[in-house]
Amino acid sequence: MLARTNNKRSQRTPTKHNALRAILPLTFVAGALTLTACGSQTSSTHTAHSAQANAAQTDPLACGNNTAAPLSWTSAGPLISPKEGDFAVKDPTVVYYNNQYHIFATINDGNWKSMQITLDNLDAQATTNYQPFSPGNTGSSAVAPQVFYFTPQKTWYMFTQWPASYTTNQNIEDVNGWIPRVTLPEGSKGAYKGNSLDFWVICNDADCYMYYFKDDGKMYYMSTPVDNFPNFDPGTFKVADIEDSGPTNIVFEAGNIYKIKNSDYYLLQVEGWGETESRRLYRSWLSTSLDGPWIAHHTDESAPFAGPENTTFNGPAWSHQISHGEMIRDGYDEKMVLDPCNMQMLYQGVDLNGFNGNYGERPYHIGVLKQK
Repeated sequence: MLARTNNKRSQRTPTKHNALRAILPLTFVAGALTLTACGSQTSSTHTAHSAQANAAQTDPLACGNNTAAPLSWTSAGPLISPKEGDFAVKDPTVVYYNNQYHIFATINDGNWKSMQITLDNLDAQATTNYQPFSPGNTGSSAVAPQVFYFTPQKTWYMFTQWPASYTTNQNIEDVNGWIPRVTLPEGSKGAYKGNSLDFWVICNDADCYMYYFKDDGKMYYMSTPVDNFPNFDPGTFKVADIEDSGPTNIVFEAGNIYKIKNSDYYLLQVEGWGETESRRLYRSWLSTSLDGPWIAHHTDESAPFAGPENTTFNGPAWSHQISHGEMIRDGYDEKMVLDPCNMQMLYQGVDLNGFNGNYGERPYHIGVLKQK
């Protein structure tokens, strides 16, 4: 477990972020985003980070009557629980395809392994009917996976860690169809050396980007033209420009990026924590480019993108964390489109009260957040 890091906001001058605010239709009040309804033409007087942001505009995640209220979520009991002999089930990735939810995740029975399960809906409770698998039946595991369909090649991809690698499949419904993992080259900069983890891929019409973390308060990425995918060029290695990042607890790990439907914006959400490491949460940032810069969106612990402070449970509160998760996408391809009018999120949750084991033994379950 990492030591708790001071949650003080960065004092650097966000020049590029102010420039971005000049073109983003966002309102910042005392450092926080104020939402207005989709299509609203109203304006208001406010104090903004940038003098150029002088009118209330639309948050790209606002939908219908979801106006100035902060994001809030509900969660039922666990959707997927560890079966007997497993400590945890965690790190979910999910695609909705052929009228079913195809979920892949990490399990731990003393060793990190992979699992797959297919569900007709996300309302079932605490199933343990998942299937362990090894890509190519090689004995290797796909830890912390991300799954999507790469349209130009008509192929399913799964990116995974330890080491940075991918596996492909022509039929997502065939869990034995995944080929042996292909390791990505580290390159002269050794981009993946050390504890690189939680790889995330998203593409636009021209390029594909791969982001990842090292638990050091930064997000790293590299890119490649769509026609060259999945051969990411280590020579394009960069550190993402994220407003108010720096402390480890702000930009920690398990970050995801989505293209917000019917908008020009991308949503970045990253797992971190606030006053205590045991209370994990997600913060969010926005940009009009996959290269950033990323401006703060919902970054306060008291009003995060998703966390203990803005989640209520339909029944007992079985988790004190909103940890390593993935949004339900509007589609299943490499564009990673998110519908702001239908936001749901798979996440790993846990209650650590009375727990004295190591990280691998934390009894994680997978649950579902639904936006109120």
